[in-house]
Amino acid sequence: MTETAGSATHGARQWLLLGAGPAHVQVLQALAAHPVAGVKITLVSAHASQWLPSRVPGFVAGHYSAQTCQWPLEPLVQRSGVQWLRTSVRALDASARTLQLDSGRTLPFDWVSINVPGIHHRDLVEQSLPGAREHGLFAHPQAAFCALWPQVLAMAVQRPLRFTVVGAGATGIELACALQHRLPSASITLLSGAHPPGHSYPHALQQRLLQALKQRKITVLQDSALGITATTVQLGCGAELASDVTVIATPRQIPHWLLDSGLALGRDSLMAVDDYQRSTSHPWVFACGDVCSTPPRADSGSCLTNNLIATVAGQALTAPAQPPTRWQVVSLGQRTAAATWRGFTAQGAWVWWLKNWQERRWLNPLCVPTPPDTNQPPGA
Repeated sequence: MTETAGSATHGARQWLLLGAGPAHVQVLQALAAHPVAGVKITLVSAHASQWLPSRVPGFVAGHYSAQTCQWPLEPLVQRSGVQWLRTSVRALDASARTLQLDSGRTLPFDWVSINVPGIHHRDLVEQSLPGAREHGLFAHPQAAFCALWPQVLAMAVQRPLRFTVVGAGATGIELACALQHRLPSASITLLSGAHPPGHSYPHALQQRLLQALKQRKITVLQDSALGITATTVQLGCGAELASDVTVIATPRQIPHWLLDSGLALGRDSLMAVDDYQRSTSHPWVFACGDVCSTPPRADSGSCLTNNLIATVAGQALTAPAQPPTRWQVVSLGQRTAAATWRGFTAQGAWVWWLKNWQERRWLNPLCVPTPPDTNQPPGA
């Protein structure tokens, strides 16, 4: 299936890449090997490097240095030959095919692809959780969280800290376990809301996660947070929980500029996309990753690359094959992890090492030179 539409620009056709997430990394790698003629390609990303989301808990736990959790963009951009605008997006008008940047510049485009991380809207979180904006440590965006993490470590040098993690999905569980491993003298409470931790996972994996939390002496409360102060969390049951650092690990959201773009939204107010990873309302807009309502795929980057290039060439798009069963893995802090695949579950150091090997295999070609990774805490 090929989508034909009139050009929104004059002269060279414009193809914008918003964000430098893992899928767009594969796009840039493909462009380095096989440049696309007749189109001007521009990457819009404000940061010089990008964090690999699955490595953030390992960074908190002290397994990895910051360098071994992210990749620099400059070498990748230079090899691909695209233009790089180091700025953020202010607004996207999907119907008019225009992008407004924080610098005030407006870019017209023929096609745009979106691969940006999910975030927490502090104003929306503040409405349901008063005090979160001032006193909460937001897990998303992850680059901001990791930038603040050294300040938390500095506080922990002074005295044992009391942590509360609000949200018991994968992010909350992994961060709670990472905190316990890095700061064993700290007390850690995980607030899971109306459901037990990891309730979206198969029952067998849920049981492994609950047992791991118990073994690590992480207190699990099936309760909600109603408000946050500098030293407490107000619980739904009416009690106050002492908390020096309250981590907000609730489900991430799409940026405001996507909410206001006119694009169709689907499940959980995320972008609705078809089998070709195009917006269901604006077929010149492609997206994958955190902002989409479809589950992530291991081959999403290669599928996106093929369909973007096919679109520019006016060729038929290719729907990805039926996705294989994806293994789900949750890090447990102590260089161990639990995983599920096709109804089977497993847990142990070998699961963590397999996850670590996959991450290094993906990261190393992007880093020049390849960063050392001794799996030791920085300075150890």
